[in-house]
Amino acid sequence: MKPSRPPGRAALARTAPLFGLSLALGAGGVGGAAAQALDCMIQPNQVVQIGSPVSGVVETIAVERGDTVKKGQVLVQLQAQVERAALAMARERADQVGEVSAAAGAKQLAVRELARANELYGDQFVSRTYVDKAHAEATVAGGRTEQAQERRRIAERELALAAAQLAQRTVRSPIDGVVVDRFLAPGEFVEQKPLLRIASVDPLRVDVLVPASAFGRVHIGAKATVVPELFNRSEHVAVVKTVDRVIDAASNTFRVRLELRNPGGELPAGLRCKVDLGVPTGQAGAAGTSATSAQPSPSPSAAPSATPSAGRLTPVAAAPAGRATVQAAAAGDARR
Repeated sequence: MKPSRPPGRAALARTAPLFGLSLALGAGGVGGAAAQALDCMIQPNQVVQIGSPVSGVVETIAVERGDTVKKGQVLVQLQAQVERAALAMARERADQVGEVSAAAGAKQLAVRELARANELYGDQFVSRTYVDKAHAEATVAGGRTEQAQERRRIAERELALAAAQLAQRTVRSPIDGVVVDRFLAPGEFVEQKPLLRIASVDPLRVDVLVPASAFGRVHIGAKATVVPELFNRSEHVAVVKTVDRVIDAASNTFRVRLELRNPGGELPAGLRCKVDLGVPTGQAGAAGTSATSAQPSPSPSAAPSATPSAGRLTPVAAAPAGRATVQAAAAGDARR
């Protein structure tokens, strides 16, 4: 029984390309499963153009560019001398109670006279005509009282209208934020132009374009790591708020929007950043696949093929010049 020999050089030469191919495929598969940091942009959560509901001349502007404002804070005051005078007149009219009191007193007197006329008519001291006249006077007095009360209610409504017209001359901030731009100065006329621009910076909005291969893996409410392009490059945690349901065909991506808490306005808006969504994006897998496809595949004509003939291995296909030494060694092993 002949002892078994170790595999010859020809066998090793034939298996080497397959082994390298398997390593390349394994590396590509591992790389494709890794999460990749994507480019993103940190934007204000909301940007508002502040305007005026009425036209007029700017009297004062209470803020400057870069100031932090709160919701309801006074930003701009328009000239409002006429509106203040109208409000004062409406308040005086609404506070008048003399007409209502006089009408109420006349109604009470008319009611008492009607009751007395009915008593006298029962004792047959007056005619029926006198009673009818007293009844008519009581009815008119009641109507005048109602008219006085209606005029009092109208005066109160006019007071509220005058107050609303005066309030329109004061422009207040609708959100918490930072003044980004100031377009007008005191003394300028306002009609349809914006006065200020305010940006809300808490929370911030993070927009990122994700490759389509990751669609279905990013879910609303998931957390992601955001690293702004600042000198300290500290990490921040953001939460996914919206995921687009339509993929852009031109770029083969879809948009994901995250919310980043920014207490105190520590982070400025407008920064570029990197975001790690914690899901495979397919970028590394595509690179591994392209690297694998770049590997030269063994050609059937280049592989050494042998046919047994009289105890020798005779090559039947021409081999490249670089493999002549390997084939010669394989033939020597066969002769031994």
